[in-house]
Amino acid sequence: MFASERLSLAERYADLLATEGVVRGLIGPREAPRLWERHLLNSAVLAEAIAEGSSICDIGTGAGLPGLVIAIARPDVRITLVEPLLRRTTFLEEVVANLGLDHVSVVRGRADDLHGRQTFDVVTSRAVAPLERLLGWSMPLVAPEGALVAMKGRSVREEIEAARSFLRTWRCAEPEVLEVGLDVVSPPTTVVRVSWADPSRIGWPLAREGRRRSPRHDRRAARER
Repeated sequence: MFASERLSLAERYADLLATEGVVRGLIGPREAPRLWERHLLNSAVLAEAIAEGSSICDIGTGAGLPGLVIAIARPDVRITLVEPLLRRTTFLEEVVANLGLDHVSVVRGRADDLHGRQTFDVVTSRAVAPLERLLGWSMPLVAPEGALVAMKGRSVREEIEAARSFLRTWRCAEPEVLEVGLDVVSPPTTVVRVSWADPSRIGWPLAREGRRRSPRHDRRAARER
């Protein structure tokens, strides 16, 4: 999953996760011995579903999964890591500087802070929320020809059924369920891909007009500072 010239970067990132990531509470101590199989390779295979030269927004990136891993594996893409917690964005900025990832930017905030301001070819996430909620955070960031590409568990088809009414209202195309990394990780990584049904008629008003912050949003953001 990593070209020879990129493997050392992946190893340095793994070391930072296993040391500073654990100390700062970004990765559980029990996860450190199994970072490669459960986190790094599991995230890296997502690159199979991303076209060359894409702009990517990784929402709720946490310690950089999957966004930083994709950035290490794919120097051809441009990645924005979005995370609301200061201790996490501080770690992310340190890793980006340490590894010299000049095609990566870190934004401290929530996905909806970018609504109406930016769009991307691909919006990624890993274990952030059920699809019904994930659509609300991700689709306003998806460019007309772009897609939400989220890592999901085995219950992804149930999530799709639960989100049917939202998919119709917002004019999304039928979600695709993909398995990536078939020859790399076991079990393979399950991915759901959601694009616009008609790129010329984006169904979500927030994608064009942005989102007004609610008092609840502001209170929630204040608690995380």
